[in-house]
Amino acid sequence: MSSRELASLHQRWTAYQDLPELTNHWYWRPGWRADRQFYTWHLTFEHQPELHHLVTDLQRQLTLPGLDLVPLDGLHLTMQGLGFTDEVTNSDIKTIVAETRRRCAGLPPLELSLGPVDPDAEGIGLLVRPWDRVEHLRATIRDAIGAVWQIVPEAAEGFRPHVTIAYSGSRAPTGPIWDRLNALRHQPPARVTIRQATLITLRREHRTYQWTTVATAPLGA
Repeated sequence: MSSRELASLHQRWTAYQDLPELTNHWYWRPGWRADRQFYTWHLTFEHQPELHHLVTDLQRQLTLPGLDLVPLDGLHLTMQGLGFTDEVTNSDIKTIVAETRRRCAGLPPLELSLGPVDPDAEGIGLLVRPWDRVEHLRATIRDAIGAVWQIVPEAAEGFRPHVTIAYSGSRAPTGPIWDRLNALRHQPPARVTIRQATLITLRREHRTYQWTTVATAPLGA
């Protein structure tokens, strides 16, 4: 594990120990509402049996008050947003997809490790490593967007690759969750191979994130 990843994991575990209660993840962020969808590039995890086995095992032990478990088909790694679907033209989407596909074709598939558990006030995630490979793919996507738009949405800085397996659904006390997590800290990670970035329209329904796939950008095509 690199020093950045190790430092992040240690800092977040330390902060979680001092956290008295969860923060409800499901508040509405600026611009969001029930009938609105958002274009975003994600990594998704279909056909990843090793990861699905790990998540199923962890979630079985995290069925606790205050946690909303993420369905296996809802596992994702958020990469780069574009904007709400009512604010982005179809023409721009087609051009951005074509540019992203062209650039991603020159990148190899991502070999990643997911785990151990990595909690914060709004949820429990899995540490993703190595960060630099995910960051390079994100920079490639941002460069593709920048070839179409003068301003690329969202900041380049502050990105932390992670995959959430449970969201905080209420202001529940963290003590019982911490005790359970502490017993899960040394669970071996899962290996995944990511062969494409996926452009989706994201929405929130019934305390879960759901999406429709718009396009894919294969890696190493």
